[in-house]
Amino acid sequence: MTDTTALDTAHAAMEARPQDDAARLRFFDRLADSELFLMLTEEARGENISPELFEVADGRFVLAFDREERLVQFAGRPAPYAALSGRVLAGMLGGQGIGLGLNLEVAPSSMLIPAEALTWLAETLSHAPQAVEARLEEFLPPAGLPDALLTALDAKLATAVGLASAAYLVATRARDGGAGHLLGFVDADQGAEPALAKAVSEALTFSGIEAGALDVGFFADGDAATEALSAVGLRFDIPQPTRPEAVRAAPGSDPEKPPILK
Repeated sequence: MTDTTALDTAHAAMEARPQDDAARLRFFDRLADSELFLMLTEEARGENISPELFEVADGRFVLAFDREERLVQFAGRPAPYAALSGRVLAGMLGGQGIGLGLNLEVAPSSMLIPAEALTWLAETLSHAPQAVEARLEEFLPPAGLPDALLTALDAKLATAVGLASAAYLVATRARDGGAGHLLGFVDADQGAEPALAKAVSEALTFSGIEAGALDVGFFADGDAATEALSAVGLRFDIPQPTRPEAVRAAPGSDPEKPPILK
């Protein structure tokens, strides 16, 4: 199989720089955002799934692949699976002493991820940003932000399909004299604000920047504040869905209702 996936690329970067914490963080960020196909012993029954468990010298592992074709290639036949995100899978397995066999034998990103790493990932992803209020005096062009953060934001917002129309990164000056940076979302979908704020928080965490902070705001198209953002800010375009489709919910597609392991 010749197609290179985002996980293959992130894994190669991590392997090329084994001492680079930032490369390792970017891999786990990509893993969390990827759709994975978890091999099952039988077809899912509602929210109940039964993953294949393999025991090796390093412990117990489930198997997941970032392409359905890779799962079939490994199994040698069509096999039952559950499609779910890496973050949902980490939440299911974290703390259970079960690791993840990723793309084993069928891709450059083939690796065993130990149970401890999945527990760390689940705990990291569970952190939620705190809501605060601030009176801002002025928006300014962003300055002094590391490229690693800009790259992480670009990759993270690419996964926020349809949750807002765009986002602008600006420097800010508050009425009390404080300064900082803000990512302002324009026309966020109703109820999408927590998910967007968490996405920004994760981009900051997985960019490897220590003691970093980035505020998040929500604005309506046409507002004076939005015009000020667009005048000086760095714009991030957020992908929009091509067309609405009625899709049957797959096990694990709702982070609030993860599949039940049997």
